[in-house]
Order: sequence, then structure tokens, then C-alpha cells
Amino acid sequence: MEILFSKYFKAYISYEDIHRIETFEYPREAVREALLNAIAHKDYSGGVPIQISVYKDKLMIWNEGQLPENWTIETLLEKHSSKPYNPDIATALFRSGYIESWGRGISKMTEQCLEMELPEPSFYYRSSGFWVEFKKDIYNQQYLETLDLNERQLNALLLFKEKGEIVNSEYVAQYNITDKTARRDLLGLVEKKLLIKRGEKKSTKYVFPQ
Repeated sequence: MEILFSKYFKAYISYEDIHRIETFEYPREAVREALLNAIAHKDYSGGVPIQISVYKDKLMIWNEGQLPENWTIETLLEKHSSKPYNPDIATALFRSGYIESWGRGISKMTEQCLEMELPEPSFYYRSSGFWVEFKKDIYNQQYLETLDLNERQLNALLLFKEKGEIVNSEYVAQYNITDKTARRDLLGLVEKKLLIKRGEKKSTKYVFPQ
């Protein structure tokens, strides 16, 4: 946790009166929960270490292991009982206070991400193991300024973010430009995978990825 938050994650700085406040890209408690789950559910017989991958737009945590018999990812996303792969380790974590309640890890991670207005974490079972993927909010000025966008493109991503989509005519009206310039700007955002183009001609919309 200390290495991730001190060396790999950026903190956005704000102030409340004279107090400096650091807001990290990912919720600390959600990352902590994912790491503890990886420890409690890992298959240690394989000898493969837990793997943490930090990308510019996401964090992925993998542990070797198996889901309980007849369980699927959908089972985990619903209210479910706790069936740790390593009950002794899970019990030790619970009794020492690292785990506060049984069977609520995934819902807690989801709640904490939504509280920070981040996408819900994704969960995958593949490659003989379990993945947790956190996506950060890349639609903030500090990050977008690193992407070689023009002023209109950057402003539009921030302005239309809450709406979730941009229509060509709205872009034209907002920045008093031609249709051709608007299409060029918006298609440039599609090429950078910041927007997704849907529809053709007058029905075209440029949608923010979920």
C-alpha cells in the first residue's frame, strides 16, 4: 500500500482553510480491500506471486486461485456468503482487524469507487486466476493537459463529461466553429480513445466510454 500510494499513484492537491488535502486517483480502502482479498483467496500451491499492474488509466491486481464450486463472477456481484480459499488466513486477517466483515469485499470496493465518482471496478476470472481492475477518472484537467489536445477538445471533455455524450451541433454552437472543424476535433478524440463514435451523419453521437 505504501509503495503504491507514494510512488505510483498521483495525488491531486487542494486546500481546506490552511490544511493541505491529498486526493488520490484510487480510493485507498478499495485498493486495500483488493489486496487483502488477493492474499486470502490466493492458491499458494502454484508458487506464482500476486501481480499488480499499474497503467496510466487503470490498476489491475491478479492472484492465482479458483472460484468456489458452481460460482461465477455474477455470484460474486450479488449478495453472497463468504467462502475464502484459505480460511485460516482469512480468519487471521479478520481477527486482527484487517477485514471488518465477511463477504462484503466486492460491494465495499464498488461503493468506495462510486463515492469518488469513479467507474465501478471490474472483476474477471481467467488465466487460472482472478483479476480486479480499477479505472481512474481520466477526464480531469491535470491528466488531459498531458494528451496534446487543443483548447476546445480539452474544454469539451470537461464540459460534457456529466452529460456523457457530445453531439456535433452542440460542439459547433458551443465554440462557434464550422461542422468540418467540429468533426475533425471530435474524431481526434475518438482516435485517442477518449470518445466513442456512434451512429452516422445527423444521428452521430460521440459518447464517453463507461
